[in-house]
Amino acid sequence: MKTFTVNANDAGQRLDKFLSKCTEGLPKSLLYKYIRKKRVKVNGGRAHEGDMLREGDTVELWIPDEFFPEGKGTVYGAEALSRVKVKPSIVYEDENILLCDKKPGVLVHLGDEGDKNRAEGSERETLIYALTAYLAAKGEYVPENERSFAPALCNRIDRNTGGIVILAKNASALRQMNEAIRENRVSKRYVCAVHGRLRGEAELRAWHAKDYRTNTVKITAEKVPGSKEIVTRYRALRYNPERDLTLCAVTLVTGRTHQIRAHMAFIGHPLLGEGKYAQNAGDRKMGYSSQALYSAAVSFDFPEAGEGADLTGLCGRVFRVDPGNVEFLRLFPDFSPEDWESL
Repeated sequence: MKTFTVNANDAGQRLDKFLSKCTEGLPKSLLYKYIRKKRVKVNGGRAHEGDMLREGDTVELWIPDEFFPEGKGTVYGAEALSRVKVKPSIVYEDENILLCDKKPGVLVHLGDEGDKNRAEGSERETLIYALTAYLAAKGEYVPENERSFAPALCNRIDRNTGGIVILAKNASALRQMNEAIRENRVSKRYVCAVHGRLRGEAELRAWHAKDYRTNTVKITAEKVPGSKEIVTRYRALRYNPERDLTLCAVTLVTGRTHQIRAHMAFIGHPLLGEGKYAQNAGDRKMGYSSQALYSAAVSFDFPEAGEGADLTGLCGRVFRVDPGNVEFLRLFPDFSPEDWESL
């Protein structure tokens, strides 16, 4: 028999979800059978698969030990975390969330097993591993104390795109941040360098269809089967006449795969270094073999405190990366601090 006490990060989820995370190799059919046969108890009483767990609840599992292999529940090992390779650059941090400036070339994570687009590389070289190690070193995350939670990313950006990635330190913050992102209460602003001259500002609309086999997208002016509408806003900041490049601030109203890269290429202004949606042989000669795109600023709308983590302190604030980390800004010598503050 195994007994678990539900902590703050385990609270707020269904019993069956919790059980699937703190066991290994247990078929769902057998899990539900054990619940029906009263071999799973919550606070000493009969349990149901849909029971919502609360902090402090005691869960007793009268099931074979084979479903509890040594180390299950420690999503990351403390010893392995001490050997992390990537060093994170922190933009902002409090007890609930962390904003990190990801360097271009760093993977946020490897992806799921069986995913055709799963990235190649070492997990220890990913951003999520580095951030988990960072929190473990500070004592804010103790793997051995968690059954079903590990620090988690709330947004993701491409390997060769740099910029702000949001990490939730606890389950409550993760739920609230993910909900805010779904409700468009998190505003992310990008800067990019595009070919050709753009002036003023505009709101672009088109249709976006993703090919999951190739991890590419197609943009069309009219709706086609399987496509979703996208909305991209840009504002021209500076122009380099020698290179015929425009520096743009971009806001995503919708957030689809490769949206900025594909949408700007669709209107005839591909990003400098773009390799998927434009030819970039000339860009490579200039030293730009990947897209000149950076997630430079983020702001939040949390007008009321949610249950658990209080994120209202973020409301109305704008967090920006250090412009010195955005390498392609050097192509625009007239770029000013006022431009950056306008993001």
